[in-house]
Amino acid sequence: MKIYRLQYAVLLLLLIGMAGCGYNSLQVQEEAVFKAWSDVESNLQRRNDLIPNLVRTVKAYAEHERETLQGVVEARSQAANVDISAKDLSDPKAMARLQEAQGQLSSALSRLMVVVERYPDLKANQNFLDLQNQLEGTENRINVARQRYNEAVRQFNSSIRKFPYNLTNNFLLNLERKEYFKADEGATDAPEVNF
Repeated sequence: MKIYRLQYAVLLLLLIGMAGCGYNSLQVQEEAVFKAWSDVESNLQRRNDLIPNLVRTVKAYAEHERETLQGVVEARSQAANVDISAKDLSDPKAMARLQEAQGQLSSALSRLMVVVERYPDLKANQNFLDLQNQLEGTENRINVARQRYNEAVRQFNSSIRKFPYNLTNNFLLNLERKEYFKADEGATDAPEVNF
């Protein structure tokens, strides 16, 4: 009888100990990383969907600026072709490829906005203004989504390194550290504006 009570006591202590080991918390945090990444992808897709409309509107006004417009189209195509899934979030090379493609697209969009400055009629066109506002809003959403993703990654990466969660991860889950979304190379350089 005493042996059964001792076994029940040990089992009860194990269950209580397991509740604090972080098994469920780590998985919830990893899911938060995946959800935050999906938000980033969703906003990148929104930007990719808006760009063709913006390009068509600009083309109507600035047909002879074909090189700039072609650069935007090509950059958008390259950015859309870089596919990264949730399983690639631990791969620094995959994240670097995505960030490079998105950086090229942002650069092409910046050049397009310079072209817009040269055409006062285009800036006054309501369709263009609406698209420009939507694109600006999308860029802001992308930035917020990236920040939320990085925060989810920070929480997750910290958790898998802290005791006792690190034991749970090392012995039971084997979850990998996730990669942060980093700034584009040269992002710290001030942009040069020439008129």
